[in-house]
Amino acid sequence: MKYKAIVCDLDGTLLNSEHTISKYTRDVIKDVTSSGVKFFIATGRHHMDALKFKEMLGLDSYLISSNGARIHNENNDIIFKGDIPKELSNEIFDLNINEEIHKSIYKGDFWYSEKPLDEAQEYHKESGFTYNVRKFSELKNSEVIKFFYINENEKLIRNLENEIKEKFGDRINLTLSLPICLEIMNKGISKGSAITDILLPKFGIETEEVISFGDGLNDYEMLDVVGEGLLMGNCNPRLKELLPNNKVIGRNDENGVAEYLKKVFL
Repeated sequence: MKYKAIVCDLDGTLLNSEHTISKYTRDVIKDVTSSGVKFFIATGRHHMDALKFKEMLGLDSYLISSNGARIHNENNDIIFKGDIPKELSNEIFDLNINEEIHKSIYKGDFWYSEKPLDEAQEYHKESGFTYNVRKFSELKNSEVIKFFYINENEKLIRNLENEIKEKFGDRINLTLSLPICLEIMNKGISKGSAITDILLPKFGIETEEVISFGDGLNDYEMLDVVGEGLLMGNCNPRLKELLPNNKVIGRNDENGVAEYLKKVFL
């Protein structure tokens, strides 16, 4: 089949371990899109953060950010907003979270954190997008794009995942972008729903005509709904368990996305 569109995650997928896009990958994407194939970024990052990579690739396309809670058009205008409503966000703010776990939210055009997170500087060095330190008690009574919790101890994060699932059930979408980063979005919000409900109808493209790439559990819905969903060689083992029939390709540090695109399109 001739694919008409590519949807690609950033961290662990398009970005290498230096948290940037290699020149080789940029050149391959330029060659592929020059033939008329559309290329869309779908990331858990904030839209103001992800915009840097869209510009780096020279893309004139829609941008899915915050795991599908925001979609911006080619002019960077919001066309979809799926925030967690105030009443529900207040319940999440009130959760009793282990003090060792780093707490952050995306709200509007900002990233707020209750305390500094030094390693964040490395992840966001390309864009320069960073957090503002604020007490969560000052941020209540408002809509939130997403909550996320980080700790290098995967067991702590897994325990928190189970606790939140038990408390909120299907009132939220709970996922992990990394094994050490747990994320909460509003019910029904995912990269997959952003693609099927908003993106593809806009361009008259069928799901079977789309190829996508991802490495984290927050990519699950996206990889499951398209014509071909590719798993990175460095992907979360839990993602492989959920999608046992999906093809595994090269790692992000091996230009895995670019190498596969060359085989399919060039």
